[in-house]
Order: sequence, then C-alpha cells, then structure tokens
Amino acid sequence: MGRLWRNTTMSDDHLSELYQEIILGHNRRPRNKGELNPFDGKGEGYNPTCGDEVTVFVRRTAGGNPIECVHFTGEGCAISQASASIMTSAMSGKGDEEIRAEIRRVVGMLTAADDPESVELDEWGDLAALVGVRKFPARIKCATLAWHALEEALGGS
Repeated sequence: MGRLWRNTTMSDDHLSELYQEIILGHNRRPRNKGELNPFDGKGEGYNPTCGDEVTVFVRRTAGGNPIECVHFTGEGCAISQASASIMTSAMSGKGDEEIRAEIRRVVGMLTAADDPESVELDEWGDLAALVGVRKFPARIKCATLAWHALEEALGGS
C-alpha cells in the first residue's frame, strides 16, 4: 500500500510544501505545452471568474485509439497551468474510455466526491498534489478546467 496524503511519517506542513513544489514545478516547466499540429480533437476552457484559459489538443494513433499525445496552450494561475501539465503527462497513450474514467476520478477527487484519505501518492503521482486545492473551493475550477477541455477534445461525454 502506498503512502497516503495524510500519513504518520509526514506532517501536513511537509506534504503541503511537497504539493506546492510539484504545482510550482509544473507551472514553471510545463510539460507538453504548445499547440499540437496536426491534431484530431480540440477542447477549450475558460474560467470567467479568474480569466484562466486553456486549449487542449489530442492526436490519435493511426488506429484511432489510444491517444498518441495530449498538448495544451493557455494562460492562467499556477494551479490551472500545472493541472494541465500534469494531465497531459498522465493521459498520453491511454484509450478514450480510460481517459474518461480518469477525468471522472480526478474531478471527483477535486470536488471532494472521494475521501481525501484515499489519495495515495504512489497511485496518483503528481496528480496527488492537486488534492490541496480542495481547501480553496474557488480554485477547484482552476484545477478542473483542463480536464473538462480534454473531455471536449475527446468528443464530449
């Protein structure tokens, strides 16, 4: 069993620092940022509350499924950009249904539909860093923006 985000070997302060560093690292050095050309699907997201915007591009393999790669463009806060970066790294090479399931899982985690005690670092990887966003309900839209755009890029739900 992997480490839980609330475990006895790491203090909440240490985990918060770790998560903040992961988010800031993805914001400073985003993965897969840039327009993808050619692309097979495109989804856009805009948060009028804070001005975050993201466009997600997907390219399919020659057989159509799985997704060969996912890229994004956009501007916004560190959370929205880091979430998009983490997402593109995690979704490339997966099939549509697997991606849709992951979108539901991540959005569920961010909207507190899942118990935070179930967010394991070993299982979630860098995605676990986003769990801290739940402390700030206004920022949840920032973290989920790219995920909704990815769903649109796949052709909706």
